[in-house]
Amino acid sequence: MNIHEYQGKEILKSFGVRVQEGIVVDTPEEAVEAAKKMKEDFGSDWVVVKAQIHAGGRGKGGGVKLAKNLDEVKQRATDIIGMQLVTPQTGPEGKKVNKVLIAQDVYYPGESETKEFYVSVLLNRSTGRNIIMYSTEGGMDIEEVAEKTPHLIFKEEIDPKVGLQPFQARKIAFNLGTSGNAFKEMVKFITALYKAYDAIDASMFEINPVLKTSDDKILAVDAKVNLDENALYRHPDIAAMRDITEEDPTEVEAGESNLNYVKLDGNVGCMVNGAGLAMATMDIIKLAGGDPANFLDVGGTANAQTVKAAFNIILKDPNVKAILINIFGGIVRCDRVAQGVIDAYQEIGDIKVPIIVRLQGTNAEEAKKLIDESGLKVYSAILLKEAADLVSKVIA
Repeated sequence: MNIHEYQGKEILKSFGVRVQEGIVVDTPEEAVEAAKKMKEDFGSDWVVVKAQIHAGGRGKGGGVKLAKNLDEVKQRATDIIGMQLVTPQTGPEGKKVNKVLIAQDVYYPGESETKEFYVSVLLNRSTGRNIIMYSTEGGMDIEEVAEKTPHLIFKEEIDPKVGLQPFQARKIAFNLGTSGNAFKEMVKFITALYKAYDAIDASMFEINPVLKTSDDKILAVDAKVNLDENALYRHPDIAAMRDITEEDPTEVEAGESNLNYVKLDGNVGCMVNGAGLAMATMDIIKLAGGDPANFLDVGGTANAQTVKAAFNIILKDPNVKAILINIFGGIVRCDRVAQGVIDAYQEIGDIKVPIIVRLQGTNAEEAKKLIDESGLKVYSAILLKEAADLVSKVIA
């Protein structure tokens, strides 16, 4: 689950990480009041108006603007709230901005220069360890830095049995070139950041940039946070931060029916039980010349209602030209799946796209009889390759 920047900063702050302060608002009028509050608390006439969407690269799309007075605050907020913000991470369709963060100006003059760094914490799945990835080149596309100057990317693996050790935090602060009070601040920052990551069962914390201010404070100017959905039951307060307006409506509907669904860009709808079988089904569709329109796992305990819900979700995609239902009856019974298909077909009415059904396993014969006697216009298959070839044939 992704959360907004302002929510990520709230979490970081609760663990002792210094952050760029801000107030989230929904309207230009609220933005002006928030800017007044920021001046009262921090003494600066300047604020940053930052679009709150689940995507990076907001500045490149015009979603992050500096405002030097209240008139500019209102104008910037008016321009950003309601805009369809397109960034390198949103795709060409972009995302609608519903709220903005009125953030503290932290690039103030002082005795030393400001400096931006990149720091992220994530799981290295190949080693089963957490890793802190960091660079002196913050505020830029880290992918570009990694491609053109890989020697500027540092990595520190953390043994989960003992956690982040003090010497590792000092090593990171040293490699980032900090010294004096900034060095001490960076050590505290890294230690608190890792503590937050570990405590909330995050799968990624990305802070870009981490800023060394002109008076040697270290703080998070941005916060991109991804959480492990399987662990959200341990964190109901964080689960409540979910913003479904940032998610695909069909995927939200699928989640409400306990379906594992991910929309893709192809033209063959898939309904499968089990993630492994779903991946194999998608692969064989590709090998047969088709292109999967979705990943959809109805689960091992699917019933007729679940299957009907899955059927309806697939048919909402206008790009779907055929549907492949591939069920292996182990825990789930094939006749339940067949009844769900029949119910959905009868409820929806005249379905224009061809349907290919492959049911094998528990009660497969009963399922075939149900479908044969239902009058549905479907193609049946026994082998998976046979089903894939039928898909290729009907969409040709």
